[in-house]
This record gives sequence, structure tokens and C-alpha cells, in this order.
Amino acid sequence: MTKLVHTRAELAAALDAAPGEIAVVMTMGALHEGHRRLMRVARERSPFVVATIFVNPLQFGPNEDYERYPRTLDEDFAACRAEGADLVFAPGRDDVYPYGQPLITMHPGPLGEILEGASRPGHFSGMLTVVEKLLMLTRAGVAYFGEKDFQQLALIRRMARDLELPVEIVGVPTVREGDGLALSSRNRYLSPDQRRSALALSRALREGAARRDPASVLAVARKILADEPGVRVDYLELTGPDLGPVPEEGPARLLVAARVGTTRLIDNVPLTLEKNA
Repeated sequence: MTKLVHTRAELAAALDAAPGEIAVVMTMGALHEGHRRLMRVARERSPFVVATIFVNPLQFGPNEDYERYPRTLDEDFAACRAEGADLVFAPGRDDVYPYGQPLITMHPGPLGEILEGASRPGHFSGMLTVVEKLLMLTRAGVAYFGEKDFQQLALIRRMARDLELPVEIVGVPTVREGDGLALSSRNRYLSPDQRRSALALSRALREGAARRDPASVLAVARKILADEPGVRVDYLELTGPDLGPVPEEGPARLLVAARVGTTRLIDNVPLTLEKNA
């Protein structure tokens, strides 16, 4: 039976009874099929699965949607229970930050200053800080994150490696709706017309990734985005598989961020480059 806890003391007591390796799936709530997929993958591997639900104020900028971010705990708990999570930790702000605003936070370094980091200063510092805290509080041996937030995943992996954290970070492929739109809690903000415009993001990535030389990848994707007037592109970037320089050949990543109406969406796909393609 899935148990819901809110405090550190309740969490610690529940974890003391865990039968083996603890897996964690961290969320900010408003759960969709992407989150549920993470829990299913965790359930297949680990004997004890913890889902966390916490809207982290540290990773929202002053003009972002912290206050209007959906909070749907009853529905979220039902989803966690349906996917077989053993424990749901839904703390309040004072449970995560009992001493107030942290004076010491995680610095993401150069990798956190590009792409999303350039558009959202401070975002990754806040994200890494809460992820490290939740890894410690949940005693996780393995943590699952979706590849849709690929820069987030890359930074968490780097943090775990650089700080020798005793946890395995596992990426799970992006879950998409039937029309190709990447699942996101923010999709609910889109009107029907905006949703149709938003499909240009996944189409640009898909058709760009079908090419094999960097110039063609970017040219095809840029044209698709430019032809959709409802999309305002923030960035479209081709990188290495770890967000480093674009390789001459081999695995790479194509990433996009754009606004559709007032909603900011991100997406990415893996691809393989070939010399002289």
C-alpha cells in the first residue's frame, strides 16, 4: 500500500522499513504519463520506490510561474498509488528548507550557463540544490529522471560524479503524446490553436534529426520553426551527447526551447552524425 508522508521524521521512519535499494522519482506534481513511466521503470528494478512531490521555489525566476504552477496532490497521490510507488514524500517548503533560504547552494558551472541556463539565470542552482537534498533525505541508491529535461539530467549526472554521490542517475526517454508533443505539465496552459502551433517543435526535431550533417540538421529544423508564426524560438542548438561540442560523427543531441503564447516549452532528441553525409 502506498503511504503519503509530509515531514522529515515521517520520511525517515518509513525509509527505515525499506526492504532493499531505494529508488527515487522526483517531481513537482501535476503528474502525467511521463512521470508515471519513470515510476514504472523504477518499480521494475528496485524493491522500494519513493516519489517526491515538491514545487521548488529556488528554481523559479522572479517572472516565472511558481505561484500558478499546478498543485494537484490528491490526483498525484492516486497516480503514484496506481503505479505501485511504496512511498510519496510531499513536503512543505519548511520541511525542505527548515533554516530558511539556503546560504550555500549548488553551482552548476559552465554547463549550467548555456541553453536553459542562459535564459533562466539561477534555475539550475536551485534545481541542483533541491535534487541533492532530496537524494540525501530519501537515501536513494538510484534516481530516475526524464530525458525531456536533458540539460537537467546532464547536470545531475555531473553533480553525482563530481561530488562522489553514492547514487546511480538513470535517464528515461521522453514520453510523447500521440501527435508527437512531448508530455509536460505546462501543456495544459495551451489553447487548441497554440497546441497545434507547438507541434512544430517536435516536427522540427524529428525532421532535423533525420539528417546526418550538422548544417543540414539545423537548417531543416530552423525552417520548420520559422514557418510557424505561433512559435517564438528561444534557442535551437546541436550539441554533443553530454552537451559539449558537436562531434564530427557519432551521437549528438538536438535541443529546442520556444514560447507558444505565454507558455515556454522545451524538447530534444538524440541523433547520429556522419562524416561527409
